[in-house]
Amino acid sequence: MSRSPRGGIEAVGLDRPAHPQSMSQLDLEELAEIELQRDEEEAATLGAVRRASVTPPADQDPALSMNHPFYDVARHGILQVAGEDRFGRRIVTFSCCRMPPSHELNHRRLLEYLKYTLDQYVESDYTIVYFHYGLNSRNKPSLRWLQTTYKEFDRKYKKNLKALYVVHPTNFIKVLWNVFKPLISHKFGKKVTYFNHLSELREHLQCDQLAIPPEVLQYDEKLRNLHKGRPPAKTPPPRPPLPTQQFGVSLQYLKDKNQGELIPPVLKFTVTYLKEKGLHTEGLFRRSANVQTVHEIQRLYNQGKPVNFDDYGDIHIPAVILKTFLRELPQPLLTFKAYEQILGITSVESSLRVTYCRQILQSLPEHNYAVLNYLMGFLHEVSQESIFNKMNSSNLACVFGLNLIWPSQGASSLSALVPLNLFTELLIEYHGKVFSAPDARSELGAGSAGGREQGSPSFRGISTPAAPPSTAPPSAAPPSPGTGLETPLVLAISR
Repeated sequence: MSRSPRGGIEAVGLDRPAHPQSMSQLDLEELAEIELQRDEEEAATLGAVRRASVTPPADQDPALSMNHPFYDVARHGILQVAGEDRFGRRIVTFSCCRMPPSHELNHRRLLEYLKYTLDQYVESDYTIVYFHYGLNSRNKPSLRWLQTTYKEFDRKYKKNLKALYVVHPTNFIKVLWNVFKPLISHKFGKKVTYFNHLSELREHLQCDQLAIPPEVLQYDEKLRNLHKGRPPAKTPPPRPPLPTQQFGVSLQYLKDKNQGELIPPVLKFTVTYLKEKGLHTEGLFRRSANVQTVHEIQRLYNQGKPVNFDDYGDIHIPAVILKTFLRELPQPLLTFKAYEQILGITSVESSLRVTYCRQILQSLPEHNYAVLNYLMGFLHEVSQESIFNKMNSSNLACVFGLNLIWPSQGASSLSALVPLNLFTELLIEYHGKVFSAPDARSELGAGSAGGREQGSPSFRGISTPAAPPSTAPPSAAPPSPGTGLETPLVLAISR
């Protein structure tokens, strides 16, 4: 469920300053996964499913022979050479919607095919048109592959590339831009132009000569209709939630519909299943799942029907369901109110950060606190098995930071990921200290079972920190156990 309107390059904001030096590869990969899932959900809302074509395109080169050295890749029609731009430069198109699922395409072969094709044109000026529509969680190459590909395209490929047109960009492109920013020269960056609609591309090229996939044409039409104020007919009107609704409803709604149970059923079921069968799974919470499968499971839960994860044969599906549940809460688990306070964590002296975390948690409604305590306790258990699953507290924080907190308006900036993930890492790494300290919530027992209303005054005179607490000189307050300094992300921030 997307939380901010997008669909234009202004929203993508590629010209905004970013801080890739503060970002880890895991940060960017997780952000890319989230943005790609949002792309798919938005496309589904438009009635345009971002799935790869399962049959060769009708306009596939009839001269393509099975003896072609790259027939296994060329037959998909991902790459097309067609026509010239207004300066007489050869045009090469790359269509993401033609890419089959990753397990059906050897990406190393795809790279070799790209070089094989471009080798025929790089001695002269040429233009590339990249149709982004159709890239999804099933067919996208890894970011590592993209970085390798960029590095392998040396000067002979870049020198005579005069224009790179990116059609239908999304926030996923923004993430890629920040991944590649350290590698991309200013001169090459000036060759890149972004077009939200095909009509903008037509101002630079004769599009009739291009082999634009029908899926791209249909998607462009839906976007134009939407921007003209005519919502797609398939968009359902808002409806009240079902009595059994589990996704997209508040914690209070779930509590009221589940006999006062504080821990939502979806959270309890997925955590229980993963504890029993997933703690040793390498890359737990890092992998994606088929979007249609996720939507089917959501539908079953929302209709009050049983879900047996054993039927799906993929341990990563309950992990994705758990993240999806958190991301679709109307208000983040850590609440909108805490967002700015959490961003202040990096300016707090490292020896006081755990205390700062506890102070922020004291401002949470009791229900949110109970759910967060339950979730962080589970993630702490996952991190304790990192020798098997490769998911320590830092890696888990990169995955869950954006699922626990986001601003009330717009989306989190790339620079905000560092404090958000640092805060999440401290909650996971020092779960016992943050949640079990005697003075953390002991006075809350006298309160009502339902907890405080969000936005109400602070607990028992303990104020919510509006700014980082005052710090003693470093010599007077050496780092003590539980500051978070032992983990990679905290070490990086503390330097």
